[in-house]
Amino acid sequence: MSAVSQSTSTLRSRGVQTIRFFARFTLGQRWEHLLLFVSFTVLFLTGVVQKYRNEVWSQDILSSPERLTLIRNIHHIAAIVLTIEVIYHLARAIYLLARRKMSPAMFPTWQDVKDAGRMIGYLLFLTKEKPKFGKYNFEQKITYWFLFFGIGIMVITGLIIWFPVQAANLISGAIVPAAKLAHSTEAIVAGVFVLIWHFYHVHLERLNLSIFTGRLNEDDMRKYHAAEFERLTGESTDAPDRGGQV
Repeated sequence: MSAVSQSTSTLRSRGVQTIRFFARFTLGQRWEHLLLFVSFTVLFLTGVVQKYRNEVWSQDILSSPERLTLIRNIHHIAAIVLTIEVIYHLARAIYLLARRKMSPAMFPTWQDVKDAGRMIGYLLFLTKEKPKFGKYNFEQKITYWFLFFGIGIMVITGLIIWFPVQAANLISGAIVPAAKLAHSTEAIVAGVFVLIWHFYHVHLERLNLSIFTGRLNEDDMRKYHAAEFERLTGESTDAPDRGGQV
């Protein structure tokens, strides 16, 4: 018997409860999330004020040319941070994919469609069991890809609005008002989506702090990412949990 096995047996005999944790996000991914969260929040708040400038509350904030300039400057700085983050994220993903070092877990698959159908059946009481999800479930993939394309639209349209003369010379003058409408509308949709969908599923449905800690405990892995837990441990989530008492 190995030293680890002997130690485990000793702890089990003493009834000591231990908790296993599983790595979920790297330090780099957590920093990216933080930059995305801060820049997106600043952009949303400063953008809403400018979009609804005819409202009383907006006029109170933009009560002078100096305040308007300040809000725009803050918006532009946050836009630069977000754009750099997007470029870095894309470049890193392309590099890792080219080197075959990137996990395909975030890419949609036919299994996600089947999981979504089974989840609908569970919510409608047509089945008693939830589907077993991998590292990322279909809801998390929807959030990621919605924001991926949404932020892409906002970055492109934001650059057009920021440099309207250059954009009009390269493409057409009609692109500027179209970009302005698309930019503000997509920002509102993304903000509402994050607040209602993402915030609810991550923080209200259950307190998930893995994006900050980088790890997930065994109970949450078994409950919310059963397929990934089974893949990593070789243990079945259908069997009683024997990992709590060791």
